[in-house]
Amino acid sequence: MNPVADCRCTGERHCRGFTIIEVLVTLVIVGILASAVIPMAELARQRSREQDLRDALRTVRRAIDAYKQAVDEGHIVRKAGESGYPHTLEDLVDGVPDAKDPKGGKLRFLRKLPVDPLIDDAKEARVWGKRSYVSSHQEPLEGNDVYDVYSRATGAGLNGIPYREW
Repeated sequence: MNPVADCRCTGERHCRGFTIIEVLVTLVIVGILASAVIPMAELARQRSREQDLRDALRTVRRAIDAYKQAVDEGHIVRKAGESGYPHTLEDLVDGVPDAKDPKGGKLRFLRKLPVDPLIDDAKEARVWGKRSYVSSHQEPLEGNDVYDVYSRATGAGLNGIPYREW
């Protein structure tokens, strides 16, 4: 009789397989490794969301600056007493009439308004905090124009700076 083929132990140590102790030790080691990987994955996810926030803020701010430059170059008519910044963020997407275009074309500065990746509610994700030109940086207030935008997400980034100050 071949002791390897017949896996019944008869007192001889010819049976192959794992003991319950070996299986438990293996499971404990895998558990320890998994508990180390989960926080690292969360950290990577948070870094990714924060990078998406930086990109979205940069995109909106560049569009606001391009709008202001178009006003300064005379492409957009500015009324007396206005700052030259867009009245709403929707002006950047919907477009405004180009005063220098004889065909009456529109200037558009964004294809769509980026979402705030740190806000999970789909309706609120598009609602950026807006600061008017006459408002201070420390206490931003909305006004007749949009000079700057900020995230309304609570908390602080991995760098320790609150999201609303980015």
